[in-house]
Amino acid sequence: MFRLSRKHTRPAAAVPVWAAASALLDYPTAELLASLDDLEALVPDNADLAPLFAHLRAHDLQDLQVQYVETFDHTRKCALYLTYFAYGDTRRRGVALVQFKQAYRKAGVEWDDDSGELPDHLCGVLQFGATVDPDGAWRLLNDHRAGLEMLRLALIGWRNDDGSTGSPWAGALRAVCATLPVLQGEEEDAVRRLVEQGPPAEQVGLEGYGTDPLIAPARIPVGAPQ
Repeated sequence: MFRLSRKHTRPAAAVPVWAAASALLDYPTAELLASLDDLEALVPDNADLAPLFAHLRAHDLQDLQVQYVETFDHTRKCALYLTYFAYGDTRRRGVALVQFKQAYRKAGVEWDDDSGELPDHLCGVLQFGATVDPDGAWRLLNDHRAGLEMLRLALIGWRNDDGSTGSPWAGALRAVCATLPVLQGEEEDAVRRLVEQGPPAEQVGLEGYGTDPLIAPARIPVGAPQ
């Protein structure tokens, strides 16, 4: 976890960025494509997100869904679950997942366990920050900043089928990380160590936490137009 000093304050512009990114990082649907104009209106002239908006508009839905699954569902290095990078599939990760639930509960909302989804999914945390508790989400994102940066680097280095480098979704991670404090000193070292070592590999202790992305809309409202 990274320590936040008093000089580290959440920028007001973070909330609309989180709202847009929470939708853009979700599995592509017809509803998402229909809402792109509304989403872009939340973050006009955002240089990190503009290429992703252009990519989503330039491809049909089926192609986008294939690209998304290949990126986020077939490779652990691009996992959207924040606790995975620090703890892998270990007992300690189970404790960390409970802490996410506690943060939501403290803000007056409940995670829907029946959805079969993990409470640390990045889209869910961003929705939480955009619609319920910005300061609570700020703390969660900073607590798991090394994982966010590892995901950002993995998407920047993603190799596309045409030989080019960089996932279209890398811009969403750049935008989210840009809302957080600049990494310095020990924080940069923590990211470097995580990239070099990778998550722990012990696969125990996660029964009952599910495997998929988002917060159920019935419990926490969607953070951006759908």
